[in-house]
Amino acid sequence: MPQGYLSLVLHAHLPFVRHPEHENFLEEDWLFQAITETYIPLIQVFHGLVQDGVPFKLTMSLTPTLLSMLSDDLLQQRYVRFLDLSLELAKKEIIRTRNQPEIQPLAQMYFDKLSESRELFVDRYQHNLVQAFKDLMEAGHLEIITCGATHGYLPLMNGVPNAVRAQIQVAVQTHERFLGVKPSGIWLPECAYQPGIETYLAEAGLEYFFLDTHGLLNADPRPQYGVHTPIFCSNGVAAFGRDAESSKQVWSSEEGYPGDFEYREFYRDIGYDLDHDYIRPYIAATGERKMTGFKYHRITGATDHKEPYRPQHARSKTATHAGHFLFNRQRQINLLAESMDRPPLVVAPYDAELFGHWWYEGPDWLNFFIRKIALDQEVVALTTPADYLKQFPINPCATPSASSWGYNGYHEHWLSDKNDWVYRHLNKAAERMVELAQHYPEASGLEERALNQAARELLLAQASDWAFIMYTGTMVEYALKRTKDHLLRFTRLYNDIPKGRIDETWLADIESKDNIFPEIDYRVYL
Repeated sequence: MPQGYLSLVLHAHLPFVRHPEHENFLEEDWLFQAITETYIPLIQVFHGLVQDGVPFKLTMSLTPTLLSMLSDDLLQQRYVRFLDLSLELAKKEIIRTRNQPEIQPLAQMYFDKLSESRELFVDRYQHNLVQAFKDLMEAGHLEIITCGATHGYLPLMNGVPNAVRAQIQVAVQTHERFLGVKPSGIWLPECAYQPGIETYLAEAGLEYFFLDTHGLLNADPRPQYGVHTPIFCSNGVAAFGRDAESSKQVWSSEEGYPGDFEYREFYRDIGYDLDHDYIRPYIAATGERKMTGFKYHRITGATDHKEPYRPQHARSKTATHAGHFLFNRQRQINLLAESMDRPPLVVAPYDAELFGHWWYEGPDWLNFFIRKIALDQEVVALTTPADYLKQFPINPCATPSASSWGYNGYHEHWLSDKNDWVYRHLNKAAERMVELAQHYPEASGLEERALNQAARELLLAQASDWAFIMYTGTMVEYALKRTKDHLLRFTRLYNDIPKGRIDETWLADIESKDNIFPEIDYRVYL
């Protein structure tokens, strides 16, 4: 038995963005970039580990919205088109940079990586990456958990308990539909918790969830070992707390590894750097500049001057940083083990999109770290929360404190003067959805379709992503439109259903646009 355990948790999430009414839609790039820069590179790392016989166990949340988009025929086809357009740009860039010896190898690197991505996506997995993750799950390498159905911020909808319950129940149903098994754990959206939420988790058969550090440290009573063992809520659902030390080393762009000057600079992209006429076919259809993924510079320093990116130097740094991270975990666990009656657990959760999209070298770092931890050392071993609970089923009981992993640790990002107006509308819509479910428990035919679509529209409006975008001030117009569109569609359905005047043509149109959760049953709100 090792002296302690490390649980790496990657939270993979994107809001549901799908616009069949437009041939090209800028925000769909969120998904395409994440597939290219994060999901496929992670799958390649995992495949390499399996091929080389390196043992590993990680936990990943694949949110219901992400599972739905990855499995959507339209978005799969559009992603292939995105890849083909990017490959076309890569070929042009190889020619354009032929007299730039520091840059052309980078253009060739992007061409090679894009070609590999296309081969894996089209040929190996026939457009469906969910199967890739499912294969790794079934092989015992990934523990895949769920999240709220649309990443709704649960503490801010707790005034309508049935709305919280629906977010959880629909999430579990969606997870089982795509992955064939019920999830054992859940990533609470934004790690946002308030006492009582565990009730809905237990109802759905979920065994554990994650909290930010202070959610456990401020629990009542305070756990003896802080965040380094889980706690049980009064109903037996376990809570795991984030380890602040390990998180900061990887997460922080200022104090952590991603800020190293050798790493690729995220914000320098040829979509903004090159002549508009040249780059126009590869940016937004409106002519608005956007990220293309072709970035030729390294961070260099805290100035606007950026030197060319050097992949081999960056890769060498990832190996160094992986070794440094392992050394610190060994030292941390050695220290903790001296005063604990069981092997300590270090829980290190991150947004999956950090690895590759924001921190280009992140997948390489993860690859090096897993290989290093599997070498001849007996201090720390990788585990999953479910496995830790099986191995150590007796843990302290306590009530966690209200918390989130957002700014200042509570609800500020999602409840501010920039977005607080949405909640009176969301909560009123939730009350009305419960009312509809109670008034029409035996609906069928067109009426049932309308009630199911009302449930979809409410869930989509509740996504925490929209309030977060309003707070940060990026893409605010889109976040506002999505919130208002879903609420307006819901309200029209709420008004039309009792009057028996459902417009079937209009209903079919929004069913095709907002086609998430095709098997939803509005009675989940009863």
